[in-house]
Amino acid sequence: MTSIDVHELTKEYGATRAVDRLSFRVRPGRVTGFLGPNGAGKSTTMRLVLGLDRPTGGSATIGGRPYARHTEPLRTVGALLDAQAAHGSRTPRSHLSALAASNGIPMSRVRTVLEETGLGDVGARRIRSFSLGMRQRLGIAAALLGDPQVVMLDEPSNGLDPEGIIWIRELMKLLASEGRTVLISSHLMNETASFADHLVVLGRGRLLADMPMKDFLDSRSRPRVRLRTAEPGRLQSALASNGLTGIQAEDGRWVIDGVTAEAIGAIAAHERIHLLELADDRATLEQAYLDLTADDTPFAASTTRDRQEA
Repeated sequence: MTSIDVHELTKEYGATRAVDRLSFRVRPGRVTGFLGPNGAGKSTTMRLVLGLDRPTGGSATIGGRPYARHTEPLRTVGALLDAQAAHGSRTPRSHLSALAASNGIPMSRVRTVLEETGLGDVGARRIRSFSLGMRQRLGIAAALLGDPQVVMLDEPSNGLDPEGIIWIRELMKLLASEGRTVLISSHLMNETASFADHLVVLGRGRLLADMPMKDFLDSRSRPRVRLRTAEPGRLQSALASNGLTGIQAEDGRWVIDGVTAEAIGAIAAHERIHLLELADDRATLEQAYLDLTADDTPFAASTTRDRQEA
């Protein structure tokens, strides 16, 4: 099993502890979202996993071995940490060909990944002429070059247009469905919610959460239901008989706290109350994330209210 295993990982820069005894496992077959405020230690952790920096303590392994001990690393791990890393005077084809030649990868893979990332028609252009989104695509092409079992991407949607964002979302799901280990660091909560199956959340270098997406959302919000009905009087009576209270908003929808849509649906069906709309009103990933990390954001800006009270 080619998993990423982080155990008691610690990294100090002088008096600053960027990563603090961090432990988690990224398993194959699912997309793991890697979240945390600026300065939480996400990028440092990814660098430590890839052997680009040495830990002060603990360990980070891929498939049971440190990255440096893999004889053909690009065939095991594909990573994008900096979309600006490719030399501007090169072309995508020459850049990828150099990587392939130095890692024993067939040149046929260069053509394949250029096509897969939408760069097939610009393979001979100078990289310096590329937009940020095109550089992102090139970085992803390099990550996929060795057909690796582990893929690590830092902010892969950065600079992509809407079509590109949909493409990278579907690509990550496809990679996970093929049994690969996929770790994605992102600040885009709505995007992360659309593709991640599992979340690892950091704050000030420490682990704050390591759980499935659904469990994370459920843990940060109370059950609540929103519904519409043409029979508000009967609904209110049915709710009261079950020890529930609903509040009707100005738009005609009812909000009921402490209950699920499944439970309300069963009550309505039993009482033969016709519902026009019924849905669980769960916290969004952004709301749940901000609630969890509120005390672990070192660079939070003051709000207007904070300034007025100062």
